[in-house]
Parts: sequence; C-alpha cells; structure tokens
Amino acid sequence: MPKVGMEPIRRRQLIDATITSMGEHGLADTTVQTISRGAGVSPGIIHHYFGGKDELLSATMRSMLQQLRDDATQRLATADSPRARLEAIVDSVHGHVEPRVVAAWLGFWAQAPHNPALARLQRINARRLHSNLLHALRPLLPPDRAERVAVGLAAMIDGLWLRFALTGAMDGSAARAVALGYLDSELNA
Repeated sequence: MPKVGMEPIRRRQLIDATITSMGEHGLADTTVQTISRGAGVSPGIIHHYFGGKDELLSATMRSMLQQLRDDATQRLATADSPRARLEAIVDSVHGHVEPRVVAAWLGFWAQAPHNPALARLQRINARRLHSNLLHALRPLLPPDRAERVAVGLAAMIDGLWLRFALTGAMDGSAARAVALGYLDSELNA
C-alpha cells in the first residue's frame, strides 16, 4: 500500500529522471527503463503514476513550462517599465540553459509535430511568449512594428536556445546580450 503523501514526491522524482534521461540519451533513447533506473524505482511505478511514457513526457513538458512561467511571472512582477518587462522575459527564458533541460526541450520541440499533446503545449508556450512580448512592446512601438519585433524577438530567443543546445558555445549571459542587442536595434530604428 502506498504511503500517504508520496504521490507528489514520486511524480517529481519521475519528471526529474525524465529530464535527466532526455539530457543523457535524447528523446528517442529515453525509455521507461532509463527513466525508472534514473529514479531508482521499478518501471511499474511510471505506469502507476502516469499511465505510460507518453503521459510522463506530457507531464514533464507541463512541469518545465510551469517552471518557465513561474520564473517569468516572478521577474515580471518586479519590472517597472516596458523595457524592464522585455528584459525580464528574455532573462526568464535564458535563465533555463542547463544542458540537460535544453536537451529535453529539443526533444519536445522535435516531437511536437508528431504528438498532439506536446504540440498543444508548445502552442500554448509560443502564444504566452508572444503575448508577453507584445504587451511590453506596445507602449514602445506602433502596433505593426510591435507585432514584427515580438515575432523577431521570440525567434531570436528560440534560436539562441537552439544554438546553445547544438554547440554549447553560448552561455545565458551571452545569449541575453545578443537578444537585448537585437531589441535595442529594433527600438532605436
């Protein structure tokens, strides 16, 4: 019989093990066995708490999105100007450049076109980023330019993450500098 209160602990443990496995093996080679081994539990525990690997992957992506959202919300709460809001958004994304987490994001992005649950989560994330950027840009730019810069800055943020993941040549502070440099050039144009 399971211990009372164990479910949230076990779910978090399995989500963390999924991120670690994706970081070490990639999504294709992340299996119920690699996850359960990393969590130090039997494979049946995954099925007990999540119903299977696909549900665990969706829960892992939701958890990562929630962490990203919580970080952005916390940073935005202290931003006292539109420019500070934009910096907070960039910082919230580029604050999550731990290699295993970036590898997990890449796995999710690659799988999203083939998995409706992951595609839905990715659309929500993209809309949230766009909405936050657009909200901060509207006081600074005419509507059509604000839209264009929001799209461009979102692409810059995603591209910098991708560059980091594939080359490891850029850390969070360098990525931040590039993204804010793009923003400055657009705001001063």
